[in-house]
Amino acid sequence: MFQSPVWMKTMSDPASYPHTVDNVPMIQTHISWVFLAGERVYKIKKPVDFGFLNFTTLDKRHHFCLEELRLNRRLCEEIYLDVRPVTKDDGQIRINGTGTPIEWAVVMQRMPEKGMMASLLSENMIGNAEIDAIVNRLVPFYQKAAAGQEIKNFGTIDIISQNTEENFDQTTDFVGNLIEETTYSHICHYTRSFINNNKPLFLSRIEQDFIREGHGDLYSANICFDQINNTVYVFDCIEFNKRFRCGDIASDVAFLAMDLDYHGLPTLSNYFVRSFSDQIGDAQLRELMDFYKCYRAYVRGKIGCFTWASDGIDMETKENVGRQASEYFRLALNYAGGIDVPDLYVFFGLSGTGKSTVASAWAKDHRLPFYNSDRVRKESVARIPLQERHWEPFDQGIYSREHTLKTYKALACHAGRHLMQGESVILDATYRDKEERLRLLDLAREAKANIHFILCTCPEHEIKGRLIQRTRIKTQVSDGRWDIYLKQKEQFAPTDDLDQDNLMILSTDRSVQETLNELDEHFRY
Repeated sequence: MFQSPVWMKTMSDPASYPHTVDNVPMIQTHISWVFLAGERVYKIKKPVDFGFLNFTTLDKRHHFCLEELRLNRRLCEEIYLDVRPVTKDDGQIRINGTGTPIEWAVVMQRMPEKGMMASLLSENMIGNAEIDAIVNRLVPFYQKAAAGQEIKNFGTIDIISQNTEENFDQTTDFVGNLIEETTYSHICHYTRSFINNNKPLFLSRIEQDFIREGHGDLYSANICFDQINNTVYVFDCIEFNKRFRCGDIASDVAFLAMDLDYHGLPTLSNYFVRSFSDQIGDAQLRELMDFYKCYRAYVRGKIGCFTWASDGIDMETKENVGRQASEYFRLALNYAGGIDVPDLYVFFGLSGTGKSTVASAWAKDHRLPFYNSDRVRKESVARIPLQERHWEPFDQGIYSREHTLKTYKALACHAGRHLMQGESVILDATYRDKEERLRLLDLAREAKANIHFILCTCPEHEIKGRLIQRTRIKTQVSDGRWDIYLKQKEQFAPTDDLDQDNLMILSTDRSVQETLNELDEHFRY
């Protein structure tokens, strides 16, 4: 744990800054203190030595501040403004004073928090247009990025193996805890075999000049969309270790692709890879994706291990980072071909047909994750209590087309996260529109999963009785009613878009147990 440096009080005081500041929140990472001072950000490096980086002296911290400024100006010059000293002037600590420097700070223009990609991902607001903007920003960058013989050396088998073996060495203490022993062994074997069996491919990457001084940390946490200036900022590249920054452009691309997979968006991930590959003219890129995505997922798992094992973190944070580390390792295992093909089960049909009752019971029986559209709509989209009733007209209020689109995107994202972890999952929603069913077909294809549609049906007199009874239950989450059912029926698209081999018609006009038995027999559970 760090004791508060002598300059901390000055950096935290709004009056210390030459521009108007109301308050100065401070964020800590494992290598930096970051002060959010109004429209400016001041970033000071911690005096740490992790082996792969060394900031232990003031001269080194100054050097790497200058490197951070230089390297990040390649992609967002307008964000990285200056490197300024924190000085001691006649016993007083000053920012950018004339006395002896006691620290150095990278000064940045503060970016719009609402435009941060990680935040937009959490709101399911990243689509093809945003990916196109990222690709349009990255392709010219890599085309102009430094190359040459020294940098080409970072694409050799020796350096690639050094990077991967370093990961394995640094995580041995966590095997049997955050990473299962079989997972560790499988990923090690896959990685070593791929390198050994693809030496001509790696040599070809060097010959084609695809080894560049890139970004090194290209994922959603380091991307921001500025809608006012119609600009994409790709920031916070690795300045502290040239070996981590230089390498095959496929490794950088794989990092963001892996990150999208982790967030449950394999369709968007593969769209990004295809778009980048086509625009930069790299036909081999896709051959390397699973290898480098496995590498990148493992790196994120390793970083999670380091955080989990560090002193001074609270139990909630420890549990969260431990869970995330395990998820990254499992994602790496998936890329390494070590997970069986998962299944996506989609229970769909009109209101009152019993799909939620059957789907939730079947999920409980087989311990499968289960996502219901009514719950997702109220909890994640409308953000209202589950039991809050909304008797709104068809396609209005929280049931408008806009809210429904957000709900179905969220459902697909939930499913995508499980599928990319190699876990089967159940979705439950009306899915009356073909486009939403096609979204799931695309998801299953890109996630390399099986998909099964279960269309729930029931005689109308039974449906009407169920819906009338439902309105009397105060704890009911669904707001389905008979008039809504009739409107849905008018607009329910035929299922001719579905492969009949993957479509099951399930009648629910009998006991739940009888229905579950039919499901078990059909899917041979």
